[in-house]
Amino acid sequence: MLSSYLAHLAVERGLSANTLASYRRDLRRYVEHLEARGLATLADVAEGDVVAFLAALREGDDHHPALVASSAARAVSAVRGLHRFALREGVSGHDPAHDVHPPRQMRRLPKAISVADVERLLAACGPEDSPLALRNRALLEVLYGTGARISEAVGLAVDDVSRDPGHDPGQDSEQDPGEDQVRLRGKGGRMRIVPLGRYARRALDAYLVRARPSIAAHGRGTPALFLNARGGRLTRQGAWEVLQAAAERAGLSGVSPHMLRHSFATHLLDGGADVRVVQELLGHASVTTTQVYTLVTVDRLREVYAAAHPRALN
Repeated sequence: MLSSYLAHLAVERGLSANTLASYRRDLRRYVEHLEARGLATLADVAEGDVVAFLAALREGDDHHPALVASSAARAVSAVRGLHRFALREGVSGHDPAHDVHPPRQMRRLPKAISVADVERLLAACGPEDSPLALRNRALLEVLYGTGARISEAVGLAVDDVSRDPGHDPGQDSEQDPGEDQVRLRGKGGRMRIVPLGRYARRALDAYLVRARPSIAAHGRGTPALFLNARGGRLTRQGAWEVLQAAAERAGLSGVSPHMLRHSFATHLLDGGADVRVVQELLGHASVTTTQVYTLVTVDRLREVYAAAHPRALN
């Protein structure tokens, strides 16, 4: 039954190899748990047996360490799916896992860096006259200025950047961004249009005019916006290394591409942006995903209130 369910997940659900490996490991442990309780088939399993397995996951034993809530939740999800499949296939006449819910996970608040730290990071891209430094600055400005995921940024093509018809990319204008925008391809192939702010636009102008042509000359021609030193498309790993090098020069630790995305959202909300607007800019399918950022800004409000209000002290 287990092999049939895993084949169903692979063929009909299209789960990745890594996810399948995790499910296989979790379900084999579940089968061992059932065998130890003298249960030979899924039809013999009761709800208490599933609950006992969840408890065993959280407590651990001589052969298995205790699992954190997220790992235990994954294992319980695999077990629930197995029993649903067994019921649907007629192997079992009931679903003992239906009312057994995964353990609640602590909500992790996204980490963001301050505006001042962002400015230090962007200023640490290297010599201004270096083509790669101009590329690096443009990349980081786009990541922070649009809230793009790193995969979305490196997946950009030159044609994904739309410019204001009245703007001359050869001029370092102080005018408003106008119709400058970038087209991002998010999860599930969802497309979204995000405005391109003045700083990101100027950094892209400098890169496209003064750097990209010379970098592209080393390659075979590609529509990719961000290129590596050999003229090919910049990879996720290459973009990560660009960020890490800039962070090291700026004296910042623990900075990741996703942290820039978090900072984009947090700074927008701190500035008064509506959560629904931030949802659209981030490309979240549900506003519930975006609302976690409001918890960060509430904490910030508390800090400001505690520091500034004369009656805030306990």
